[in-house]
Amino acid sequence: MRIQLLGSKLDCLTMQETVEAADKIIQAGKPVQHVVINANKINLMQKDKKLQEIVNSSPLINADGASIVLAAKLLGKKVPERVTGIDLMEELLKLANEKAYRIFFFGATEEIVRKVVMTVSKKYPKIQIVGHENGYFTEEMSVNIAHEIRSSQADIAFVAFSSPMKEYWIHEHLERMNVPFVMGVGGSFDVIAGKTRRAPVWMQRLGCEWLYRFVQEPVRMFRRYILGNLVFLGHVLKAK
Repeated sequence: MRIQLLGSKLDCLTMQETVEAADKIIQAGKPVQHVVINANKINLMQKDKKLQEIVNSSPLINADGASIVLAAKLLGKKVPERVTGIDLMEELLKLANEKAYRIFFFGATEEIVRKVVMTVSKKYPKIQIVGHENGYFTEEMSVNIAHEIRSSQADIAFVAFSSPMKEYWIHEHLERMNVPFVMGVGGSFDVIAGKTRRAPVWMQRLGCEWLYRFVQEPVRMFRRYILGNLVFLGHVLKAK
């Protein structure tokens, strides 16, 4: 079921239902941009209509943050669970390993993306990694990178930029890449490569993963997690 929440569309799916939907998209073969929403994304969308249009045009939109699940509940709408980007990425890697789907990794530093390729290859020996590129490129290089991804014949492309850059880039080059399932994964490459750590499982279950990240990088994350969460709360209260 798809609902409207704070200016965004949202699919009320569990993780398993999302993986099944992604699998159908891959098998259909038509290029699709997958997106997730969280408090920060909603805040950006309130000011950025282009981003809002990109998100709402996606056929598969998941609730990445606990804030989205709680906001939906407060507004009388039921979202079954969080489907975080990093967890969905892991599930899709498992799926790719089972079904021999071809994977392309794009983003982060050269060191990190190479480590992601190495780590994933060891963990999933049957997986087909058909290419990778780091996230340091000029605008002039974008078309060539998109063509490289197209030439790889990837079934899934993971794009590790921050928002809204990843949404803009994927939207602009989606048809050019011709990849059935393109997913923006933010800082997930850093987690897989071991550069950053996720919160303990108990904090994830309590919806406090943002607090763990804030404690790790308080200066960099203050604007997003402290000020940003207050702004998001204001949007929720206004909608209420």
